[in-house]
Amino acid sequence: MVKRREFFGERIKSLRDAKGWTQEYLAEKMGISTQYLSGIERGKENPTFDMLMKFSDALKVEMWELFDFGHEKGPKELKEMLKWFASELPEEELKLAVKLLRALTR
Repeated sequence: MVKRREFFGERIKSLRDAKGWTQEYLAEKMGISTQYLSGIERGKENPTFDMLMKFSDALKVEMWELFDFGHEKGPKELKEMLKWFASELPEEELKLAVKLLRALTR
């Protein structure tokens, strides 16, 4: 079973690959090191909310698309990922995440 951070990293890699971009190109575009991006894609790093916004901007996707795993993973894995995010986010970011989820479900 894929670890939770690996789950997110796979999605970032998938979005990057779809654009034909190298890790070096995306890292430069985001102002981060290639090593850090590689760590995120391998599930070794835990990106902050600010980093999620950078991914969204650099990849030119809505933030929710960073978490659009429906076509790649099953419902059980998706629920596990949501639980993990809820347990890891600081209170203010958790409140924002809940607002985003509410907006998506309306």
